Amino acid sequence: HPEVHAVVLTSLKPRIFCAGANIFMLGSSSHAFKVNFCKFTNETRLGMEDMSAHSGIKFLAAVNGICAGGGYELALACDEILLVDDGSASVGLPETPLLGVLPGTGGLTRVVDKRKVRRDLADDFSTLTEGVRGRRAVEGRFVDAVHPTSKFQEAVAKRAQELAAMSDRPASGAGITLGPLAPAIDGDTIVYKYVKGTIDRARRVCELTMSAPDTPQPATGDDYQRAGDQSWAVRAFRELDDALLRLRLNEPEIGTVVLRATGDPSAVLAVDASLHANQTHWLVREIISLIRRTLKRVDLTSRSFFALIEPGNAFAGTLFELALAADRVYMLDHPDEPNAIQLSVMNGGAYPMSNGLTRLQVRFLGEPESVGKALAHDGPIDAAGALAAGLVFSAPDDIDWDDEVRMALEARAAFSPDALTAMEANLRFAGPETMETKIFGRLTAWQNWIFQR
Repeated sequence: HPEVHAVVLTSLKPRIFCAGANIFMLGSSSHAFKVNFCKFTNETRLGMEDMSAHSGIKFLAAVNGICAGGGYELALACDEILLVDDGSASVGLPETPLLGVLPGTGGLTRVVDKRKVRRDLADDFSTLTEGVRGRRAVEGRFVDAVHPTSKFQEAVAKRAQELAAMSDRPASGAGITLGPLAPAIDGDTIVYKYVKGTIDRARRVCELTMSAPDTPQPATGDDYQRAGDQSWAVRAFRELDDALLRLRLNEPEIGTVVLRATGDPSAVLAVDASLHANQTHWLVREIISLIRRTLKRVDLTSRSFFALIEPGNAFAGTLFELALAADRVYMLDHPDEPNAIQLSVMNGGAYPMSNGLTRLQVRFLGEPESVGKALAHDGPIDAAGALAAGLVFSAPDDIDWDDEVRMALEARAAFSPDALTAMEANLRFAGPETMETKIFGRLTAWQNWIFQR
């Protein structure tokens, strides 16, 4: 919907904006479900903020009644919060005093990091069951403005128009329809158009393979619009996103994901060139955002990721980001079969991680000059070159390949899943801390601990 420049979140229920999560549902759910539920809602709220930062869509929370817990966390994800001053409407985070848990989907973090509420006021606020209302909510920076009931809708409409006027999105025009992915599922195998997943339950491994485009792809923004949801950049990463969510929620016993990319790497590089050349087009900007958010989903998935680069691979440009997101990358150094990777301009900043750095920057945090060298390399990089450049973890020859990969996967399966989750979460996000990394690395981690207690 390119014509949408601002979104107003409000409630159709009188005097109630949102009471938050379904506590009875969560209380009867497994710990694993609670963890995945909170992670998905965190990613959804962060997706709203990503749209505000990159898509030209601003969010306005029109709080027309009680706004508590997850309801206030939803409002906090908006750019601005307007609260009706009707004598009863309030905002609050009552999880600690009422339930003995935390507002674990961004509440505490956004109050102090995003809204910059003073620490003592935030402490008091987070222990109140009744929340705050009226001028007190404004003075504490918990909301941006309050308006009496008689003027509330008018104020919301006026501010929504002002936010919409800031957007650089088209004033009109057709969007694209995202149709169902409809993968074919046969036992432990799921097949999409560009993604295939196979589960080996005995080894607790999921083999996840992405394919490069095999037909000509759009060259301009208008071409992407005509292609709709069938362009490779849209379809493939929607499929990857779907596969990751299915894995998270449906397969708690599968601990390791083996990543492969197959096909023609030049086709991937051609897509990268078109995305880069048309990045100011509203739809191309959305496609880049889709890829960025999906790759973040990989970073934040509590599984071990091993990328295997073999002859016939398509780990180039955007698909090489998938390898960079892996915990380890193995690349076969075959004496008779060519095997290479290649970087593109899209590896230089199009898909930052939660910490604001690129995956190359995180990889080479102690040797930043290596980032420039890797991006400056023109053309394919073979296994020996990739190993020397620090772009892969190991490059066994054809004699050692099978055994080294097998032993690595067997060793991973022997470790404590909880310890691996914590280890990977700490190692993946080197560098600066952001509100986003604090939500996942501090708030959610403590919430999960409290759930277990």
